[in-house]
Amino acid sequence: MMATRTRSPLSQEMIVAAIAALLFMAFFLTQPVFRTTDNLLSLLQNVSILGILGLGMALSIIGRGIDLSIVTVMAMSSAWVLQLANSGLPLGLALLAGLLLSIAVGLVNGALIAFLEVPAIFATLAVATLNYGVVRTALLDDNLVYLKAEVPGWFHAIGGGALFGIPNPVLLFALVCLLLHLFLRYDIAGRFLYAMGENPAAARITGIANRPLTLLQYAICSVIGFGAGMILASTIGSVETRIARSTMVYDVILVAVIGGIGLSGGKGGVRNVIIGTALIGVLLNGMTILNTPYTVQNIIKSVILMLAIVADSILNPRDEQTSQQGDI
Repeated sequence: MMATRTRSPLSQEMIVAAIAALLFMAFFLTQPVFRTTDNLLSLLQNVSILGILGLGMALSIIGRGIDLSIVTVMAMSSAWVLQLANSGLPLGLALLAGLLLSIAVGLVNGALIAFLEVPAIFATLAVATLNYGVVRTALLDDNLVYLKAEVPGWFHAIGGGALFGIPNPVLLFALVCLLLHLFLRYDIAGRFLYAMGENPAAARITGIANRPLTLLQYAICSVIGFGAGMILASTIGSVETRIARSTMVYDVILVAVIGGIGLSGGKGGVRNVIIGTALIGVLLNGMTILNTPYTVQNIIKSVILMLAIVADSILNPRDEQTSQQGDI
């Protein structure tokens, strides 16, 4: 008989939560600026966008994929909304146009992966580049788009308002967490997504329609990206489209993977993203207070991502069903 590997009693989620708590206490006790109410609220607000994007990334990974276009969707769709509003189009119609653009990008991603069987990492990278080029060239006047039109007050309140002292982006992050949790745990499509991520062939044999489910998966990812973009745009009143070409997408992957979303698919959930967001948020805030150079911050994040991938391999041993990584 072949020897079987036993799983560690400590999960990656538990380890990361403990590290996040230790980091928080270390910064709280040693850095007076860190423990101020304004800084803590700023920390929560700053990581909300990253956390929302991490939820979209987690959804794609759970279904045994990855979405490298989510940051581009966030930037380009929200920038187009502001451009349309500036041109005189009613805000509601501008939002609808941006939403449809994001859904179209998600469906293209899903079609390439589901029907043409292009590996997700290459399909979404190509679509991200195409989306940036087409929208920037055909639809936008500049890389930096300011909101110049008069818009209803509720739009600015999306990202700039607060409820009971809690910034709205934090509350919206919590709302997206709740909605995605309900979808993954209680909706039949969400449960099918776990099954497809764990074993696509077995899911297909049992009657799960993998291809339509993949289309839905990437469409939802893009809608989440659009939502994050509108929160950001309403907070600062502008969109810098060059963020689509930054390293932010790797931060989004880091938030999902460090929290314990299994790279082999079919594992993890919203709680993992929350824990990953907490760790990265505390770390980034602390390094900023310590005036850590940006290059050094990138090195530290890269090392953490590498360690997270190694931890995933150790704590989630591959078997015949999870050894194939071609889909991601």
